[in-house]
This record gives sequence, C-alpha cells and structure tokens, in this order.
Amino acid sequence: MMRRDRLFLAATLTALFSADLYFILLPKLRSMGQGSGHFCECGDNNLTLPRQGGLATPHLSNWTFVPSLYGATSEPTDGGSKLGRLFAHPLYNIQTPVLGLEEKLLQAEQLMEYYRKKVSRWERHMKYYSEAAAISNMTVTEHEVTFDPDASWLKFHLGISRYALYSRDDPTVPQLLKDMQSMTVVSADYTQDEKALKGACDCTQVVKPSGHHLKLALKMRNFAKAMFKPMRQQRDDVTPEDFFYFVDFQRHNAEIAAFHLDRILDFRRVPPVAGRLVNISAEVLQVTHNEDLRAVFFTSPANNTCFFAKCLYVCKTEYAVCGSPDLLEGSLSAYLPGLSIAPRISIPNPWIRSYTFTGREEWEVNPFFCDTVKQLYPYNSGNRLLNIIDMSIFDFLTGNMDRHHYEIFTKFGDEGFLLHLDNARGFGKHSHDEMSILAPLSQCCMIKRSTLLRLQLLSRPEFRLSDLMRESLQGDPLRPILTEPHLLALDRRLQKVLRMVQRCIRRLGEEEVITKDFVKSTARPQTDTDMTKSR
Repeated sequence: MMRRDRLFLAATLTALFSADLYFILLPKLRSMGQGSGHFCECGDNNLTLPRQGGLATPHLSNWTFVPSLYGATSEPTDGGSKLGRLFAHPLYNIQTPVLGLEEKLLQAEQLMEYYRKKVSRWERHMKYYSEAAAISNMTVTEHEVTFDPDASWLKFHLGISRYALYSRDDPTVPQLLKDMQSMTVVSADYTQDEKALKGACDCTQVVKPSGHHLKLALKMRNFAKAMFKPMRQQRDDVTPEDFFYFVDFQRHNAEIAAFHLDRILDFRRVPPVAGRLVNISAEVLQVTHNEDLRAVFFTSPANNTCFFAKCLYVCKTEYAVCGSPDLLEGSLSAYLPGLSIAPRISIPNPWIRSYTFTGREEWEVNPFFCDTVKQLYPYNSGNRLLNIIDMSIFDFLTGNMDRHHYEIFTKFGDEGFLLHLDNARGFGKHSHDEMSILAPLSQCCMIKRSTLLRLQLLSRPEFRLSDLMRESLQGDPLRPILTEPHLLALDRRLQKVLRMVQRCIRRLGEEEVITKDFVKSTARPQTDTDMTKSR
C-alpha cells in the first residue's frame, strides 16, 4: 500500500514538473530569444526568422546577422507610422558612393537644352495644326505650354543614377505623385508601340500586340508626360482560372501597387505611378490631335463616354471602357527620359515563358538551367544575374507572370540596374502563389545580402509588409488600391521566398548563396562605402 502511494506521489510530482516546464519555463525562454521584438544576441549562428501568418518559422543555420543594421526595434504601440519607421531604419539609409558625372544618367544643362528644343518644336506643331484646323472649320482646344526648369518631373529625370531611378530621401518623388494628380492635360495620343502597329493586328496571334491594352500617352501643360492605363476591372475581380497569363487584363491598380511595393522593397526601379480620375471627354477626346484616336470614341446607351482599342480584332463596343459619364479612373505612370537622350535597350528574360498554349521553355523542364545561364554574357559576371533574381522576387510578390523582357539604360552598361516596367498583370489572383516565378532564385540559389536583410525585416511584426503596403497605398487618391486578400497574400508569399533561401543555404552553404553588396549605413558618418562583388 505504501509503495503504491509513493509511486502515485512520484507520478503526480513528475506530471506537475513537466507541466510547469512546458507551459511556464519554455515560453519564457522562447520570449527571451524572439518574443521581445529583438533578434537573439546569443550568436550569429542562432538567428530565426519571425513567425508570420501562421506559417512555421524557418530556422536559418549559419545565417549572417548584422546587429548594427537591425538595431533594437519592437512592435510600435503609439499608433504611429510604420512606413516612417521603416524608412528611418538603418537598412534604408545605406550610403551609396558619391555620384560622379558618369554615374548620373543626365546632366542638367544637357536635359534643359533637350527639352527647350522639344517645347519649340511643339509650339511650331501646334501653330500649324491650329491653322489647318481653322481652314477645315474644326474646333481645337488650345492650351498654353510652359516649360518650368524646377518642375518635379524634370527633377525626377535628373535624379536617375546607375543605382536607382531615385534616391531614398528624394523629395521630388512625393511631389511628382502629387503633381500628376492635378496636372492639366494638353494632348493625348497613342503610345509609340501602338502607333507602330498602325492598326494592322493579326487576329491569329496567341499573344496580342500591346494595342489592345488601351494605354494612352498624356502630355501635360508643364510638358510632363505620363502613360494612362484606364480601369478595366473592379478591385474584387480576380483572374479567371482558365485564363493564360498572356491574355489576362492589365490592371491600373496593379501598376499603382507595384510602384509602392518596389519603393518599400528599396529597389526603386519602378517609375512613379499615381491614380487619377480622368475626364476622357475633356482630357482625351477634346485635346487629341490623332484622328484615329478620335474615331474610337462613342456614347453608350447609358449616355457614358467610351472608347475602345485601335487593333481591328477588338474594334468593338463590347471591348470598350467607359466613363461615368465622362470620369474614368486609371493609373498615370511618369515617363522616363526620351530614348534620344537616354537610350535604353530591351533584353529577353532568360526565364521567359512560352507564349503558346502548349509549349514549354528549357528552364521549365531543366532544373539546372541556371548553370547554363551563368556561362553566358552578361550573366557570367557582375550583378546582372542578381538583379534578375531581385526582379523575380518582386514579380512573385505581385503575382506577375508576364516578365518576358527587361530594360536597362545603355549608359550604365552591364552594371546598371534593371527597370521594372509594365506591372499591370500583377495582383490578379490573391489565393494562388505561382512558384515558377521564383525559378531564377530556386535554380541559381543566389541572393544579394541587402535584399535578403530587407526581406527578413519586412517579415517582422513591427514592419509587416502588408501593413506597410496598406499605409503607403492610403496616400493614393483612388484608395483602396488593393483588397485585403491581396495585401495578406504579400505576407504569405514573403515567407515562401525566405523559406526558399533557407533551403538553398542548407544545401549549398551561406557563402555560396548570400552575395555581399552595400552593407554600411549612413547612421554613422563614413568616407566611402565598400562594395564587394563576388563571382
């Protein structure tokens, strides 16, 4: 009897001790390591990514940790701006080398002379057009064009360098976003690629030319220029499951959201984009000098002003977009400097998709495709391949499968950054994560250290990517830009990127996967920044 009582007492004490250890002691130990909002300072080899969205935390063995870059941050409790705290973070204050003349895209004198000539040419053109219109008894809406050397769009052009389209602390970009919402439109026309089609479109093509996307080039009174993409879908609309990526609609809100995401990721490779309500009667139809564009306008049975695309296979009213009755929302993307003063080249993406119903590209069937790419110029040295991987991460977060080409400024050569243009096919499916977009990352197993550190930072609760995007997009006049499911999808996809990097490190080791680039912060003064290139 006594032996049974002792055994029962021992079992009871053991159960109590186990419960105390599991429910009290272990949670306290975990909170010391990761629950306090700080990274564990036990050592460089003990860093764990924060938990996010119910996903398991991937443990990164041998992950390099830089305490001076992260600092001591915690979940904000004052209701302040997360975006402001992000941009004040040392990772977003990394100093780039002092820019020499060759590292700036344009010089002020060169740019001013170029645009003064364009203004003079425009004024002559308008004079001749007005005279011809008077002879033909046509009514022409005339607007005076002014050239302001201090205009925000000119400052944006002058701020482009070999590292990005704009600097992190450049006040020009917020001003340009504000200006684009109210600039007076003096002319509307088709974009250059649509003009090149001359309306002759082959209906047998699987991939239709850009002429059916209904994008227009708008010229402003201060001689700024912006690309207008009108609303084709409501915010809640998603891409149908049976749609191929190359026949998907282009979404104006995706262009807006992509700019904000690019800025939060600190790539700064998307030109500024703002939403705007455009009066398509007063700001397009009445100011265009293109008779082909005039010809595609009509009034719907509901008495709304509508227009449709130039290509013959969609020259039907059922493909049109309509105002309400004249106002139509859309995105305005700031134009880059003209090709005659700042040449760019378009290069096929090595991971281009097959734009057919049945075909497949080599990278889709060959898991070692990256080994071939690494042997080819310009991917066999420098940062080009790493920039491709940056672009694939950006496209994966947005869900954009349509990155068939990329562009670079020729002045900066092989070391220049890639332009992230044409993002309107992103944010189509919030419930689906297209992992094949990450093929450059999964096959090459390479990533810039600065990119990785920022992605890791954006997975933390105090800098959660969805919260930052939600706050950033609130500044656009067409808000809400993205629905909540699309915002939450960003957090989910970010975790998948980080887990993919973790698998690469486990397989190949940190030295092979993480490539050093800018790592010093301007939080402390310094004379120059070391840039270490590997490979």
